[in-house]
Formats: sequence, C-alpha cells, structure tokens
Amino acid sequence: MAVAPRLAPPLDLERLRADFPILQQRVHGKPLVYLDNGASAQRPRAVLDAERRYGEQFHANVHRGVHWLSQQATDLFEGARERVRRFLNARSTKEIVFTRGTTESINLVAQSWGGVNLRPGDEIVISWLEHHANIVPWQLACERTGARLRVVPIDRRGELDLDAYRASLGERTRLVAMSHVSNALGTVMPVREIVAAARARGVPVLLDGAQAVPHLRVDVQALDCDFYAFSGHKLYGPTGIGVLYGREALLEAMPPWQGGGDMIRTVSFEGSTWNDLPYKFEAGTPNMTGAIGLAAAMDYVDGIGLERIGAWEHELLEYATAKLQAVPGLTIVGQARDKASLVSFVMDGVHPHDLGTILDQDGIAIRTGHHCAMPVMTFFDVPATARASFAFYNTRAEIDRLVAALHGAREMFG
Repeated sequence: MAVAPRLAPPLDLERLRADFPILQQRVHGKPLVYLDNGASAQRPRAVLDAERRYGEQFHANVHRGVHWLSQQATDLFEGARERVRRFLNARSTKEIVFTRGTTESINLVAQSWGGVNLRPGDEIVISWLEHHANIVPWQLACERTGARLRVVPIDRRGELDLDAYRASLGERTRLVAMSHVSNALGTVMPVREIVAAARARGVPVLLDGAQAVPHLRVDVQALDCDFYAFSGHKLYGPTGIGVLYGREALLEAMPPWQGGGDMIRTVSFEGSTWNDLPYKFEAGTPNMTGAIGLAAAMDYVDGIGLERIGAWEHELLEYATAKLQAVPGLTIVGQARDKASLVSFVMDGVHPHDLGTILDQDGIAIRTGHHCAMPVMTFFDVPATARASFAFYNTRAEIDRLVAALHGAREMFG
C-alpha cells in the first residue's frame, strides 16, 4: 500500500490495544488474535461509551420533536452527519445520506438513479474485483431496465487492466461502479485514473469505499467521484450504519427509493411531496445510536491519524507477506503492487475452512470462504481463500502466532 513515511512518534500499541476491551480476552484458553478486521473491525471504548451515553441520557426520536430530549437527540444525530461530511470533505451535509451500510447505499443508487437513467442497451462498467454488493444490485438494475454489465478484467497480480477499462467506456456507458479497495485481495484500485477517464466522457462514478476508509484518507472532492459508499463497522464503529455520499445535483434529481416518515414534505391521498436533501432518502426512524457511534469512531481514528495508521498497517502487511511466503505449500492469492493491509492465501492439501477451524483453536480469528467475491475465486481457480486482515492494533507478535499455527496445520495434514 502506498503510504507516506511513518510520522513520529510511532503508534503506542500497548496503549491503543487497551482501548479495545474485546482484545483482552482469551479464546479456547489462548489470547485472542483478531485478524478478521476486513469483515468487521473491533470498537474502541470511546465508541462504546458514546453509544451508551446516548442511550442513557439523550435517546428520543429525532426531528420535529419539541421536547428537550428530542432536540438533544436531533443535535447529536445531525452533528454526526456534519462529522461525516468533514471526514469525507464533502461540500455539504445535503450530500451525506445515512444508510444501513455499503450494500444499502449501492442499492439506493442502483434503484433510484438507475431507475430514471438506465435504458435498454445502456452499459454499467464494473470490474472482476467487485464484492457481490457491487455486482448484484447492478444485475437487478439491468433486469429491470434492459441495461447490461461490462466487466473489466484483472491480471494474475489482482490488478485492474487499465487499458481494458478505458476501452470499455463507450457511447452507451452510463455509470462506472468500482471498489476503492478489493475486500478479497486488498488491491488498491487506481481510482483517480478510473474517475478521470469516466469524467472525460461525462460518465458518473460510484466508488465502494468499505475497505478503503479504515486505511486511507478519503477526500471525495479530490477524488471527484459522484457517489461514495462505506460502512461504519469496518471503521471501528457500530454495525447497521453506513453512508452514501452523493453529488448534490445528482441526489436532487433522483427520486426517493423508500417511502414513509421523514422523507416527505406533504402527504394527501391525491399525492405526496418530498423532503429536502438528504432526508428524501432517509425514510423512517434512523439509526441514531449508530450515527453517533460512527462519529465517535471518526474522532478516534482522526485522533490517531490515518497517515500513521496506514504506515503501521503497511509495515504489518510487508512483515506478514514475507513470513507467509516462507511457509511451505502456502500461496498468496493476489499480490498487487499497491495493497491494503490484508493477505489472502491457500495452503496445499488443506481447505481454507479447515484451516480457519484449526487456527480458531489457537485463538486466532481469520476469515475463510469466497469473501462475497465469487468471481475473484473463479478467476484464480480456487474454491475459497483464507484471509488475514490487519488493523492498527495488530502486532508483529500476532503475525508470528499466525505463522506458527499455519506450520502446525501443515504438519497435521501431512
């Protein structure tokens, strides 16, 4: 992963790990080694405290309430929206829509934007590296509208073929939807080049940022993307909360995708009118606790510094890659030149699920399976991989334990 030089002082890992109560426990009698951060990162005490404080002192339904608790809850909720705006450097809070997560954010665009902009024969460009959440919503949109998918190939390193991408952009291209970082391989996509090529043709771009925001500084204005989606639980925040950034002019032109309370201005039996942005896309009571927890997570991460986080995670990636490559019979799947802090691998004679079970007995948590990226598994001709994904609270000693356990598994299976 391309990062700036590590800033002084280096991370105080002992102090930071103490912020995460879950990391202090033992699993099967062994100290927990949590290497499943790509699926869900753990929450620091600051996030847990913010969620609990809201529930104990300020919980009420937001917007339109005249009583004190409702006003406090509304201020906290809308303050969280402003916090997200700053985190992404969006132009306005009108461009920040709260959702349940990345998947819902992409579905929102596919159904709302896609419903009014896609016609038979139109094309949506995606890549072989996508998570199912950035494939299936577009397949459904194509079924509804008669549009079709164009899929950009990757190479054996797990990198996007940029020339093929540029060639895929044509007169019928209506949207480019790409991951910022691959969840299955860790590939950091060349998003600036992706956006620039699409922008030259007037094609909007959606970026799936679920795996990017915990590791990289994201500036949506600098990226010049039109939509950016991510989830709170990858960013040391709660589950059930996510964000869709959308360029204001595009969101303004899009119809609501769900109906109900808070997304309306007026309702009669003859018809309804819609609320202003971003509320037009937030039907029903929102996840106030989740939004407040997400804001606390952003405060926590920014307090450490994403540049320092990225530098340490890069060191962990290099250390783990070197150690894993020395394990006999182990093959790393995906070795892009620009990677985020995860390693996918297979081991001769051991199915990844068996490997995950064996490691669990040593207190080591990794992810095994297709990682909601079946086309990637098909491309590399493997049924599944084992994936170790690192966060800033992980250590070299934990990687050593992972490698020792893999050696043990290899001996067990002969």
